[in-house]
Order: sequence, then C-alpha cells, then structure tokens
Amino acid sequence: MNPQGLFCPNMDCHARGHIGKGNIRIHSQKEKRGICDECGQTFSLRKGTIFYRLRTDPKLVMIVVTLLAYGCPLKAIEKAFGFHERTIKRWWELTGEHNRKMHAHLVGKSQLELEQVQADEIKAKGQGGHFWIAMAMMVRTRLWLGGAISPKRDLNLIQELANQLRQIALCREMLLAVDGLASYVKAFRRAFRTPFKGQKGGRHLLIPWQNIAIVQVVKQRTQGKLTIDRRIVQGSKATIAHLIEKTQGGGVINTAYIERLNATFRQRLAWLARRTRYLARQKETLMAGMYTVGNFYNFCDYHHSLRLKLSVGRRGYRWVQRTPAIAAGITDHCWSIEEVFLFKVPPPRWKPPKRRGRYSQRTLELLNVWA
Repeated sequence: MNPQGLFCPNMDCHARGHIGKGNIRIHSQKEKRGICDECGQTFSLRKGTIFYRLRTDPKLVMIVVTLLAYGCPLKAIEKAFGFHERTIKRWWELTGEHNRKMHAHLVGKSQLELEQVQADEIKAKGQGGHFWIAMAMMVRTRLWLGGAISPKRDLNLIQELANQLRQIALCREMLLAVDGLASYVKAFRRAFRTPFKGQKGGRHLLIPWQNIAIVQVVKQRTQGKLTIDRRIVQGSKATIAHLIEKTQGGGVINTAYIERLNATFRQRLAWLARRTRYLARQKETLMAGMYTVGNFYNFCDYHHSLRLKLSVGRRGYRWVQRTPAIAAGITDHCWSIEEVFLFKVPPPRWKPPKRRGRYSQRTLELLNVWA
C-alpha cells in the first residue's frame, strides 16, 4: 500500500481529492485503513470501489463480473459459483455505477479533437417493451465516447448523447456520421453551439461551431435488394473528404465502425442480441452493462487495427499493441481488470463557503495550499 497514491475521501476535509501531498498515512496494515493528517479521519482503502463493505472475496467478485461482461450466461455463473441471482445482480449494478463515474471522470472530462464521430442506436429487448441504446465512437482511435438509454427512439435520446459529445469535443473540424434518423441533425446542431454575451447584455447568443459536417447513411431494402444513400446534410465535400482520409485512410461515407462496435456489445450483452429470449427488466441493468462493457473495451482490450509498427534497426520491426484509450492519449498502458475495479474517482476539490467581506487569514492559507 503506497500512501502517495491515496487521497482523503472525507467531504468535510479541505484536503479531499489531493494525491501526493503527504497528508495520507497508513493507519492499519491489517485492516487496510488510511488516515488523513489534516482532518484526522481514518478511512477504508476500499472506499470508492465496489468492494467497500462487501464480505465476499474481491477476487471472486471480479471473476463473476468479468465473466458477465464478456458474455457468459447468468445461469452458468449461478451453477458454477453457487451465488444467488440477486447477489450477482447487485454486484453488476455496483460495477455499472462505478464504471459510469470512471467514464465520466476519464473520458467525459477529456478534451479531444474528435475529427470523425459515428453514432447509431441498438434495440434491446425488455419485459413488456423495448429499450433503445444510442452510442457514439471516435473513428480514428476506436474510443467509445458514451451512450444514452431510453424506452423511446426520439429526440430526447439523441440529445442526451449529443450533449455528452459536446463535453468531450474541442472546437475543431469534425465529421458526424449517422443513419437516417432525423433527430440526429437537430440534436447535433443544438449541442454544438457556444453562448456569446453581447455588449448590450440580455440573452446570450448561441453561435454554431464552424467546420462541423454532418452526413447520413440511409439503407433501404426493397424486394431483396439493398440500396445505400449517402447524404451530405451539412459541410463541404472537401472538408468531408479530408476528414475521411485523415481518420480512416480513405474510402466513402459510412457508419461501418460504429456497427462493428454494436456487434461487440451484442456479443457480450444478451439483451442486445437480435434473436434472444433474454429480457432486460430494468433500465439500470442495461446502463450497468453498457458502461462496464464500454470501459473494458476502452481500457482493457487491445484493438488489432490500432497497433503500430515499430522499427528496431537491423533486426526488423515489432508491433506495439494499443487500446482505444492509449490511442486517444487518455492513458499510457493497457489496464488490467483489477485496475478498473480499484480505480477511485477523486471528490471535487474543497472550496471555501460563500460569505460577505474578506476571508480570514486561515482561509486564505488553505486556499493557497488546497484549493
């Protein structure tokens, strides 16, 4: 246990969330507890992970959740390990919430030059109806950017996805490739705008981002014949051709990359298979599966098309394997499953309470050190 890599989780502590400041010590090796010298509170080293206050062996929990995330049937896990279905479902929901926070912290707060984004929806079978999952990915790095779930395939679903992309994207040239759903165009045009306050005051003006191109790939099957219509909704042909050449090495307007990602999710989550009797009863179960599979895909799985050819002089060359998160610059190594489970999202940094007048000398000292 290295205390330099820990932070204080106490929300009342002004040193919360800081790593490597020397305020954390090991309080008990046997009980695996740390202590903060600033607030004097002790805390479990498992706090912030799914293993906090779990009595089951963490290694066994990781094995069960990993098998679920890679497509193992729930009934097979019940028979093999002897756990009740409700216990496994509780672990699955805890893992999903943990991965949602991890994705929001690592991917949602990263500022990336997305260049080309492809988005699509998947229908999941539910009890008494269906769920729609809208997801998006960055083509050049194959990074899964996020998703949204709704019982209806409408504008609200697509708008939630577009808002997630807006938080990640830098204001650069970008190509958005989608299917024929009309809600995409309206949602993306709403999301990619910047508020501007004029000199006269009043309501902020919303200025659309420049060099945003939107294309649609509409597939129709009539009398057994498939026709593909590629439409340019917004942007110039020169910009679109440049971004396609830059991100996928040439070709035509397509949504092939997000469709391959959909196939990965269909393979690992039984509710997404086209012909299945496996039903999703709650939205939370789908949400947990989406973020768990998405984080494993981004951080733990090497992608064959992302490997780099590294020259080693006279001996020839060797291939350097990369995950989507490595290709996007979010991390520098392939994460193990254990790293994903043990990752802790730091709490927001301390801020002094609002008050009238000047801050005290003590508050100013804390601001200089911990704010």
